Amino acid sequence: MIENLPKPIAIYIAAENSGDANLFDQCLAENAVVRDEGETHEGLVAIKRWKAETKRKYQHTVFPLTLVEKEGKIVVTNRLTGNFPGSPIELEFVFTLGSDKIVALEIRS
Repeated sequence: MIENLPKPIAIYIAAENSGDANLFDQCLAENAVVRDEGETHEGLVAIKRWKAETKRKYQHTVFPLTLVEKEGKIVVTNRLTGNFPGSPIELEFVFTLGSDKIVALEIRS
């Protein structure tokens, strides 16, 4: 586990792994935008609903491997393990932070 994760990202990873959707309130901006698998999820309510669905469907866990900063964004490479073809896989989570919250996230394969 990466020890120097910015607090909102550490909370996001904890929310992913625990399935506790209330933790997303602490790390995501109200108007946050997430892009994943060709879909865009806008706003905290929509993101929490999507995260609950993906947790039920894939029963996944996220393990951060590396962190780099690029062009004002924080790129965390994670190992995802769960109930999906090809598990485990490594994905890049590209975070944009603002006011100590995640304002944008793009999940890339």
